[in-house]
Amino acid sequence: MTQKYYFVAVEFVDDANVVGLLYWYLCDYIEVAEGDIVTAPLGRHNNLQQGVVRKTLYATETDAPFPFYLIKSIKSYKKVGKNV
Repeated sequence: MTQKYYFVAVEFVDDANVVGLLYWYLCDYIEVAEGDIVTAPLGRHNNLQQGVVRKTLYATETDAPFPFYLIKSIKSYKKVGKNV
């Protein structure tokens, strides 16, 4: 059986340089849902920033939404729900 991974697309709404863009991350927290707040590394320097989960996806490594070897991971999260 091929392993499936949990991916989330994050929008960093407080960063004027990237607001409106979605960044895909690998997420070890399967309870994270759209609208939840996550902390993730962003940019070349991997500065931790908070963002909002906009999409979720279960996929295999070969079907990942971005080259798997380049995907960074979510560091922490806060449950908010879809109302964000």
